[in-house]
Amino acid sequence: MGDMALTAKGRATRQRIIEGAAAYLRGDDPAGVTLDDIRAITGTSKGQIFHYFPDGKEELFLAVARHEARRVLEDQRPHLGALTSWPAWQRWRDSVVARYRAQGRSCPMGALLSQVGSTPGAAEVVSTLVAQWQFEIAEGIHDMQAAGLVRPAVDAERVAAAFIAGIQGGVQVLRTTGSIEHLEAALDTLIDHLRG
Repeated sequence: MGDMALTAKGRATRQRIIEGAAAYLRGDDPAGVTLDDIRAITGTSKGQIFHYFPDGKEELFLAVARHEARRVLEDQRPHLGALTSWPAWQRWRDSVVARYRAQGRSCPMGALLSQVGSTPGAAEVVSTLVAQWQFEIAEGIHDMQAAGLVRPAVDAERVAAAFIAGIQGGVQVLRTTGSIEHLEAALDTLIDHLRG
């Protein structure tokens, strides 16, 4: 159901269901979550769930995927959109590390992907997130090249892709071991490469 067709109260209820489901999926053991679990967590009736998500669990999970994908980028703002100096890159790096340190073993996108990996449209949501994230990092590298702070020979798109892979790899290690060191190492090594 499109947000435009809903009243303000309806949009708020729909958003509350999405946020409640997202929080639940971020938990330590979201495996096998059911609509009844989400209904209980969000304090909504089965009728409300199906009113806002007529296609049921898959539609709700896709809405959660979009919500969590937006959060990944929003949590990095304003730093992500302003990578125009070395202090700005350091602030972005610190914000990424702080976000995942605060989350600990709970990674919204990781938990989400384990739940909605087979949901139609989920892969497209994640692909869109990755493309946007990579684009914004590459734009920062291009800005640094234009300012003469990064070598012109650096392939901005490729290094931006390495940042995404490094962040996601570091987050996976964090989820498994509880250690933030690999995430920090990936970010620091890539920023050093840009400074090179």
